[in-house]
Amino acid sequence: MNVLVVDVGGSNVKILATGQTEVRKFASGPAMTPEDMVAGVKALAQDWTYEAVAIGYPGVVHKGVVAREPHNLAPGWTGFDFEAAFDHPVRMINDAAMQALGSYEGGTMLFLGLGTGLGSAMVVEGVVVPLELAHLP
Repeated sequence: MNVLVVDVGGSNVKILATGQTEVRKFASGPAMTPEDMVAGVKALAQDWTYEAVAIGYPGVVHKGVVAREPHNLAPGWTGFDFEAAFDHPVRMINDAAMQALGSYEGGTMLFLGLGTGLGSAMVVEGVVVPLELAHLP
């Protein structure tokens, strides 16, 4: 199965699909809505074939659904129907958790991602624990 992977960041949205070697990206920022993100991703990936979409979201994701609005983007993310917008099955995870899984090799790992914000996650024996350290009260 070909998967389109989307990393939604506070400064850029980066995409890569199964079988591709060139990461593509476009600027995001505080005015970007989920509709803007989907349109930008579709434009960049128009010549790629994929059957599903995996999204790394810069905020709290609970059971595959955006649980809180992002700190670095425009509102409208909670309740947005990503599957309808992409017309493909979509799986969503916290962006730091996605990055942690991508570099995980076993055991226990603490991941800290320094980008527009501070992404954080732990992986313990294959189980991902998103931490959201940057936004603790």
